[in-house]
Amino acid sequence: MKQKRVIPAFKSESEEADWWYKNRARIDKALVSKKPKRLDAGTLKARLAASKSRVVSIRLAETDIELARQQATQKGLAYQTYIKSVLHQALRQAK
Repeated sequence: MKQKRVIPAFKSESEEADWWYKNRARIDKALVSKKPKRLDAGTLKARLAASKSRVVSIRLAETDIELARQQATQKGLAYQTYIKSVLHQALRQAK
């Protein structure tokens, strides 16, 4: 298992600059090894097919969407995520 590296607390900016300079090779190596992989079309399609959720379109009244946006903002959520969670709760309660 890889050991997680911790950035120490520094007493001054010059001490921090020295630490980053001395550890630059190790940091560069870590950054290079974590480059994101580019997905080809086949892999992307396979991942989408394996996904448990589907994209659907539904028509909602503008007033309901606006109310959902306001409530989502109060909760710190994206409104679509909020609508999804409200729908999920209602479906579970109706069982």
